[in-house]
Amino acid sequence: MNPADEWTGRTASALQAALRMSNEGFAAHLGIGVRTVASWHQKPDLRPRSEMQQVLDRAYEQVGDTERARFAELTGTAPAETSADPRLHDDPNIASALEWIDQHAHWSPGTARRAVAAKAAQLDTQALRDRSTRRSWVTQRDTADALAAYYGSRTGDHGLYTARVGTELVNTSVLTCANWLDLDCELRPASDRFRVATAQPEADLALDERAATAAVHRLAESLAMNTRLVNSPLYRALALDIAEHQLAGSFGTTHFVHYALTLDLLEGELVDAIIAGEPLKLPLRDRYLPNLESVLDVGTRLCAGGALALTAIARPADPFRGEADYVLLVQERSGNVLNAARRLAVIPKGFHQPLTDVRRDAQIGATLRREMEEELFGRPDIDNTVTDSLTADPMHPTLMSEPMRWLMQKPGRLRMETTGFGLNLVSGNFEFASLIVIEDEEFWNQYGGVVAANWESSTLRQYSTTDIELLTELLTDVAWSNEGLFAMTQGLRRLAEIGGDRVRLPTIEWEISE
Repeated sequence: MNPADEWTGRTASALQAALRMSNEGFAAHLGIGVRTVASWHQKPDLRPRSEMQQVLDRAYEQVGDTERARFAELTGTAPAETSADPRLHDDPNIASALEWIDQHAHWSPGTARRAVAAKAAQLDTQALRDRSTRRSWVTQRDTADALAAYYGSRTGDHGLYTARVGTELVNTSVLTCANWLDLDCELRPASDRFRVATAQPEADLALDERAATAAVHRLAESLAMNTRLVNSPLYRALALDIAEHQLAGSFGTTHFVHYALTLDLLEGELVDAIIAGEPLKLPLRDRYLPNLESVLDVGTRLCAGGALALTAIARPADPFRGEADYVLLVQERSGNVLNAARRLAVIPKGFHQPLTDVRRDAQIGATLRREMEEELFGRPDIDNTVTDSLTADPMHPTLMSEPMRWLMQKPGRLRMETTGFGLNLVSGNFEFASLIVIEDEEFWNQYGGVVAANWESSTLRQYSTTDIELLTELLTDVAWSNEGLFAMTQGLRRLAEIGGDRVRLPTIEWEISE
C-alpha cells in the first residue's frame, strides 16, 4: 500500500516532483496522456479512477528510497522520527554523514535522515549477515582477477603487483611500479618528508541519484549492523614523489564520511558483482574510478589511504620453542570494520590521518607509531572510534604505554621502514607497505605478554621466521586482503636482507604485470 492510501491530484503531482520529471516525462513513465498529468496539477483534489490508482501504485512501488523520502516530505507522510534508530538523532557522527548526503545530493535538510530511516526499517539483519558470509567466500585472487579484467593490468610503467613465492605466483590489485618497490626508506623526518599543502576540505562533490542512493544504503546498513562510523579527518593525497630511501609529496585533508559514502563503496559493489557473476557491471566504479589513468591522477580525485606494517619482534632461544627468531604477527580483521572485513592483514594497519598536529602527523611514521599504540599495546585513548580525545599531544612520552616508552628510550630498539608503495584498485587507496622490527629481544621477555590486538581484529596469529613451510602456506592463502599481501611479501623481502640468522624464509620475488 502506498503512503497516499488513495491517490489524488495532489499526491500524484507529489510523486512526479519526487521523481523530478516534467509533465511529458511523467506521462511517458506512466504510459498515459500528458493532459491527464496536467489535470492533476489543475485539480489537486481530483481522485483518479481505479485503473489509474493501480498505475500510480505500481509507479510508487518501483521508486527508490531517496524518491520515497522526497515524496514523504512533499506529502507530509514521513514516519515519526521517534520511531527511527535513536542514533539518527543522537550520534554526531551519523548526523555529520546525513548532513553530508543532503549537502552533496542538493537535498533539503532532513531528506537524507528520512531516506536512511525508511531504508533501515526495511532491512533484514539476518540477510545482511548472510551477505557478509557470501562476501567472505570471495577470495583475494577473485578480486584481483576481476579488477585486472576491468582495468587491464598495465599503463605505462605502472602495473599490478605480483609476488612469486617459491614456485607459486600470487596476484594482487595493487598498482605500482619498479621505482615504488624495495624502498628501504627509514621512517624518520630526514626521509619521511610529506607536507600538508592545505588543511581545507576538498571542493564540493555533486552526488547523482545513483551515488546518493548508494550512500543512503551504506548508512542504513551501518546502523542496522551496528558498524562503527566515526567522522574523523583523513589525509588525501595531492602529489606523490616516491623514490628509494625517500618519501615526499603533499597531502590535503578530507573527512571519513566522504570516503565511507563514496570510494569505500566500491569494494562491496565489486564483491557483490563477482557473486552475481557480473564482475564488469560496476556503475559506482564507472563513476568514481573508471580507468587506470584516473587511479594515478590522485590530485583530481579523493585518494585516501593508509599505512600498514609487518611487525617482527626478536625472540631469544627457548628450550621449548627452539632457536632465536623473529615472531611475525598477522591478524584476521573483524567483521565490524568498514574495510577489509574478515581478511588476513598485517598489523598494525590504519588510515593515515592527523590526531592534533596536521603538519607533523603527515609523516607516515607518525601514523604507524600511533597504530602500534592502539592496535598492539591497547591504548584506547588514541582510538577515535572508541573515545574523543582532548589531549594536546596524545603521543607525548608521558602518555605512552610502557612498551612504547621502552622502545623509544634508546636508539636501535625500534626500526621502522617503508618497503613499498602502491595504489589499491579496490578503492583507489594509497598503501604504504612497511616493516616494523623490534631488534632487542629483551622486549619480548618484558612485554610479549601484553601485546594484544584491539577490536579491529577477530584473531591474532604468530609465525616464526624460521618456519619456511608455514610461511609459504600463509603467503599463498587466498584469505588475504590485497594490501595485506602486498605489505607481507615486501616486508619479508626486506627482513630477509637484514634479519641475519634469525630468518629463513621462502624465496620471494616481485613482478609487475604486463
